[in-house]
Amino acid sequence: MNAPTPMEVAPTSPRQLLKSLHQKYQVFRDYLPLAIGIDKQILAENSDISKKLLRVALSIHTNSTPYLKAVERATARAELGGNPAGEITDAHRTRAKEMLAERYKKIAEERKAKREAEIAERRRAEKLQQLADKFSKK
Repeated sequence: MNAPTPMEVAPTSPRQLLKSLHQKYQVFRDYLPLAIGIDKQILAENSDISKKLLRVALSIHTNSTPYLKAVERATARAELGGNPAGEITDAHRTRAKEMLAERYKKIAEERKAKREAEIAERRRAEKLQQLADKFSKK
């Protein structure tokens, strides 16, 4: 029995489709900046994929941190075969940089809030212990 290749079984979720794209195409595995209109290339090679499912999968991929880092550094886009397929504009590079900065800022704020909550909880526990010690001595 032959095992099915990644696209022989039609994906039913965007994440499942993205996993199949990662297995089938090096540009997805390596997070290379994708050519504008790459969705048409994918649909031409894989007619069993739903356009809506593909759109969501591509959105997940292109909003991922590794992809944004690649767009920020790269100068050229790649088509499915990995060949160059156009330049990355300064506007796209700047947008990727801004999205990463926003993401990192949000992560830093969440970490800070978590640290502050842990400190507050520790102080609360210490005060409760002090009160328990004070009133248990009598």
